[in-house]
Amino acid sequence: MQPGAQASRAKVNQNLCFQPDPTGVTLPPVNSPGDSFAWPFQDPGWFGKMVVQGLIYIIPIVGPIAMYGWLLMTIDNYRAGRRELPPAGFHLSRGIALFVVYLVYAIVIQIPGGVLIGIGGGNHSSGLLALGYLIDTVLGLLLAFLLPAIILSTYRAGFGGGFDVGGVWAMATRNPGTTVVAALLSIVAGLISGLGIILCLVGLLFTIPYGQAIIAGIVTWYERQLTGPAPMPAQPA
Repeated sequence: MQPGAQASRAKVNQNLCFQPDPTGVTLPPVNSPGDSFAWPFQDPGWFGKMVVQGLIYIIPIVGPIAMYGWLLMTIDNYRAGRRELPPAGFHLSRGIALFVVYLVYAIVIQIPGGVLIGIGGGNHSSGLLALGYLIDTVLGLLLAFLLPAIILSTYRAGFGGGFDVGGVWAMATRNPGTTVVAALLSIVAGLISGLGIILCLVGLLFTIPYGQAIIAGIVTWYERQLTGPAPMPAQPA
């Protein structure tokens, strides 16, 4: 093979491995959603970061907000090509938007089924109870389908992005197959988060942060599959 051809082939291979970010930075991509499960362990300090963040998580209200902030900071690292977890801490300014957005979605999505279940229980109506549980299940699956788009929209634009229901729906339905894969893997990450119960709850200090780190990788992959990475969001003061 001629030297010129070798150089051309090397350039093609490089373009396949690295995708340009609109900000001008060349980033190594999360090549597959399966990378999400392995990348957290490529940080030499993964165990300490996860356990400390897990300890913070058990603080009521503050802990979940900090965990969501930690998740978004993990997305920062993955999008920048850094296979490392952010330091554990009270990342409240980063997490508050995602915490509120997801809480509102979760409450609203449970209202129709909850109302029917309440009425059916009060009237001892098995039909209303069955319908209420059915609606609750269907809407729960809808929320799972929208979750990758909710996280990504909130990551990009804060409260405005997360509460832009039309924009979230448009993103989720732009490539339904990709969204379904991301949603299913996010459900798996949620199941992994709950595995710590087997170890008398102590394991949750590790499995919950690990589950969130997996979701960060899934969202990073999801973004690239849809449109390629957008510019990094502005960091709060």
